[in-house]
Amino acid sequence: MAEVFFLPSLVEGLSLSLLEAMSAGTACVATDAGADGEVLDNGAGIVISTDNVAAQLKTIIPILIEHPSFTKDLGEKARERILERYTITKNINSLEKVYTNLKDN
Repeated sequence: MAEVFFLPSLVEGLSLSLLEAMSAGTACVATDAGADGEVLDNGAGIVISTDNVAAQLKTIIPILIEHPSFTKDLGEKARERILERYTITKNINSLEKVYTNLKDN
């Protein structure tokens, strides 16, 4: 029942915990480490730099607390992103395309 999920990683691949939080409709804040920044781009969450994470969070946290409608909107956009790009069906279809392309070449 968290309202916001924070992932202040300095090194990351693609975080499954981030995808899970997004699928639950939770607003997400993550660093641009690995693919996490790409997952949250275009308004699906807040992406921060891996430089001076603590200072950035000191700015962001009060904004999220003081503007619950903004936090709710971020959560809704996160859920939409998951449904657009990261469902099991989309992942299987993408994997099948990779294998088909390999077979054809």
